[in-house]
Amino acid sequence: MNIRHKCSFKLFTYGKNKDKHQIRLRVTFNSQRIDLSTGCQIYDRKYWDDKYESVLDGYEGHKGENAISINTELRNIKTQMETAFKYFEANDIIPTPSQLVEKYEERLNGTVPRKPEPEPKKKETKPKEPDLFNVFDEFVFECGEKNAWTKATFQKMAALRRDLSTFKKKLKFSDLTEKTLTEFVVYLRDEKKLNTPRKPKGDRKDYDADDLVGIKNSTIDKKLGYLKWFLKWATDKGYNSNVAYKTFKPTLKATQKKVIYLSKDELKAILNLELKGDTLYLEPVRDIFMFCCFSSLRYSDASSLKWNDVKDDHIEVTTVKTADSLSIEINDMMGRILEKYRAVPDKKNNLVFPYYTNQAMNRDLKKLCKLAGINEEIRITSYKGNERIDEVKEKWELVGTHTGRKTFIVNALSRGIAPSIVMKWTGHNDYKSMKPYIDIVDSIKASEMSKMNFMD
Repeated sequence: MNIRHKCSFKLFTYGKNKDKHQIRLRVTFNSQRIDLSTGCQIYDRKYWDDKYESVLDGYEGHKGENAISINTELRNIKTQMETAFKYFEANDIIPTPSQLVEKYEERLNGTVPRKPEPEPKKKETKPKEPDLFNVFDEFVFECGEKNAWTKATFQKMAALRRDLSTFKKKLKFSDLTEKTLTEFVVYLRDEKKLNTPRKPKGDRKDYDADDLVGIKNSTIDKKLGYLKWFLKWATDKGYNSNVAYKTFKPTLKATQKKVIYLSKDELKAILNLELKGDTLYLEPVRDIFMFCCFSSLRYSDASSLKWNDVKDDHIEVTTVKTADSLSIEINDMMGRILEKYRAVPDKKNNLVFPYYTNQAMNRDLKKLCKLAGINEEIRITSYKGNERIDEVKEKWELVGTHTGRKTFIVNALSRGIAPSIVMKWTGHNDYKSMKPYIDIVDSIKASEMSKMNFMD
């Protein structure tokens, strides 16, 4: 440690006739100044050398002192002050003026300097760890506002918060080691109680135990993705210092999710279905679904479509999910459906179609497809831990509002429309998201080519 300082000698005049000159030691350090008496003085100012701060040869005082004796004493005084500074530098101490003077006087008087008493160590107190669930609420509020989350995203985050709280009520950031994260995966897989059981046991209304608890690997993987998103945000904000989540990658066996779409013949079956009597209420459901199948719109965008979004030859949409601005040309099917509802406008809300909740739309859509005979058997494979679960369902059970958009993409690609054009209608931003649909179309082409095997 180096303490910046300066030691110099200055004359201070005193006496009635201002004929006496006291020599003082001036010390400056750490923006402070000290003037100390040296006990030396001269009676004639002309014998003082300001440049070298010393008495000139030839001086003799009243008590027989001369230049040599005075200068020797001044050098000794300056040396003792420098030694005092070195003491504090060696002990990494910035002294106060009183500490410096005390140490200087000890040196000057020949007293052995004492080693400074070490300061008592302050008891280190760990900063209180922030409450994980309060921080989670802050994360949801900030990111939800900033990124304009949909209602579905808020619901997924609320479900994750419930899962964490049920897993461990007073869960802390420091708890989330690889061991605890593994235990959380096991809890989700084997212990989490399901709000909605998967399937009845046979024709009865009771359920297998396995169908009442535990979620599948694909859902666990999504929850871990949301949890890591939260923990990264908390780490960036300075709330969390436990980064075990960064390297936590459990093996969760899963299969690629099947793309459920309707073929050209299945679309015709729905369009040609006669609705009357107690099934007539399904007609608006069919119209809205068909509009999605032929426009590529998500149900959230179709249900919020207004008449001022409809132009002469296209519709203009700002999507609810991604806020993309899309311009979609109106084809024949879209045109016929728009004309039908133009005749019965919603004057209050200016909506093109009558409004249904997503749940109601899905429920009625399944009824519609079942009536239309959309009953191809499809095997759905999933995993719960290492257990493979195979379920065979009729296609109408798997149809939902998002099936309309998937149907548009597969049929558009099947008809030879370039993926880049389809992406302009759907709002997809990268080719990767289109690949599952392109793979489907390639398999369709392969099966169609077999019809050219005349020798079979």
